[in-house]
Amino acid sequence: AQPRELLITNIVCRVLHIVNEAAPRMEDASPSGSASASSSMPASRGAETPAMGLGSNITSRNLADQLAASLAREESNLYHIKTDIISEINDYIADMESTEEEIATSALDHIHSNEIILTCGRSRTVENFLLTAARKRKFQVIVTECAPTYDGHEQAKALTCPNIEVTVIPDSAVFAIMSRVNKVILGTHAVMANGGLIAASGTHMIAAAARHHSTQVMVCAGLYKHAPSFPFDDDRFNTLMAPDAILPYGDGDLVDAVDVVSPRYDYVPPDLVDILVDDNGGHLPSYIYRLLQEIYDNAKDLAWNIHDQ
Repeated sequence: AQPRELLITNIVCRVLHIVNEAAPRMEDASPSGSASASSSMPASRGAETPAMGLGSNITSRNLADQLAASLAREESNLYHIKTDIISEINDYIADMESTEEEIATSALDHIHSNEIILTCGRSRTVENFLLTAARKRKFQVIVTECAPTYDGHEQAKALTCPNIEVTVIPDSAVFAIMSRVNKVILGTHAVMANGGLIAASGTHMIAAAARHHSTQVMVCAGLYKHAPSFPFDDDRFNTLMAPDAILPYGDGDLVDAVDVVSPRYDYVPPDLVDILVDDNGGHLPSYIYRLLQEIYDNAKDLAWNIHDQ
């Protein structure tokens, strides 16, 4: 288990936000109001004896009938509110399932014919984005192999189509090839509250090389990847992989002499990102605060408490 997994925290905060929006309606439909109102009415002893002090012919049986009807209405209101919450959660699930298609709809606005595009590692969102643009335009894609996982090879196979010319390069060749690249399109594991990225290892190097060559960096990420947490300590959101792919355990003498660290993710600061593309279209990283306010509102406090532990 990974208690600090950002995507799980994002989904929990979003569901809490949906419930919080329904909370005022639940308070209005709660039985506390009717209970206090009914308690103010004097009770009668006989089944048909008029209630004292009411100045009317309301009997205890009538009061019982009114109370039962009131409770039935409240139960019906709470049932409808529960149904609304479940419906909104189902809509949220449907939105997450259609995220890749929604992002891909803006592919033709960002990708032009005969461009050279560089991407890193394996990302289904980027894959769908590029394949959608390839239906009407022809361009070239350079994929870094993303060692030590070498996910870039799988990405290159997935992008094979008549309108895309795919080239796989080693990570060490990124800076040399960047001068020929028109645009960098990246996937990410999460988008932090300041607009920074928690992305695959090697992404920071690509973004820094793109900034040096004044190449646009575009990131494709669904709204469910927007995390309401600030990366005060970026290592807190990282995980380490087994170093065997870099330094095999068979090299016993060398393994005992060095410490090998193999992080799974890189932190990319927001000043290295030019545009974020999500379900709502493209926007600047500085706009992320407004999206978080709409998506999570006060539920983002939960994320801060979780990651501060």
